[in-house]
Amino acid sequence: MPGVSIHVVDVARGVVAVGMQVELHALGPRARLIAGGAIGASGVLEHPALGAHFDAGEYEARLYVAEFYRTAGVALAAPPFLDVAIFRFGIADPEAHYHLPVKLTPWGLSCFRGGA
Repeated sequence: MPGVSIHVVDVARGVVAVGMQVELHALGPRARLIAGGAIGASGVLEHPALGAHFDAGEYEARLYVAEFYRTAGVALAAPPFLDVAIFRFGIADPEAHYHLPVKLTPWGLSCFRGGA
């Protein structure tokens, strides 16, 4: 199954990051927004474009961290340590699935290529 999946967990509070705004962009000479929206109850960004074949190349996931925590009522410094977190990654195999699990706090994040 080709495509990209983005799964975000708020490990600071022990919940999935429901409502966090996330975008996926293709980079390169024709940079463009592929998908955007809010993380759902399953912790995943649900968007039909994410199930497509992706060309080999560079991509960027943008996570709107400060907005998410402010909306959740978490007090943040001004400016916040993390505002918009950007994770750049490459797709080498258009037939493969690239799963990006993200573990998040207001002070840091971890993202890697998972096995989904």
